[in-house]
Amino acid sequence: MSPDDRSPDATGAEDDRPPVDPSVPVCERLEVTPAAQMAKQSLARARAVARSKGYRPGQQARGRSPLSPVERGGPGAHARDPQTVSSTMAALFRDRGWVQEVSVGGVVGRWRDVVGDQIADHCTPETFGDGVLVVRTDSSAWAQQLKMLAPQLVRRMSEDVGEGVVREVRVLGPAGPGFGRGKRSVRGRGARDTWG
Repeated sequence: MSPDDRSPDATGAEDDRPPVDPSVPVCERLEVTPAAQMAKQSLARARAVARSKGYRPGQQARGRSPLSPVERGGPGAHARDPQTVSSTMAALFRDRGWVQEVSVGGVVGRWRDVVGDQIADHCTPETFGDGVLVVRTDSSAWAQQLKMLAPQLVRRMSEDVGEGVVREVRVLGPAGPGFGRGKRSVRGRGARDTWG
């Protein structure tokens, strides 16, 4: 492009820019600060800021470091290390006072393993509260049998969940049919001839 071929700009003046050589990199044409020089300037600024805050970059710390080896972490267990789910849940149960209920719930969940197949076939645990485990049987014969075995069940529970957690096993017989509905139900207050 020759100087004669240049067109005037919007103001009517001619363009005074030198011609562009495509073989020269853009960073050299724009006079960009080299990367190494930018890094040195950034490091110098960071050191100046650190000195203004009382830090001594590049020097050994005097006295004790801000974090002790235990706080920084090192070999061995530390309170800030990730915890297992079982240890976290155990701490939660202990803090909330749920240890006894959860341990009895574990026994109820594996009732067949704790009492054996024969007893588990004929009775199921219903509730637990205040040290009393309530068990319901499917027949009155099994209810009578379990009432005799109650001390052995309490002993077995003590071995499994701890001493004093289950203090008593209360045995209930089968639930009979209620007369609130069905063909033997009576509407209203019922017969009043003798009790009335």
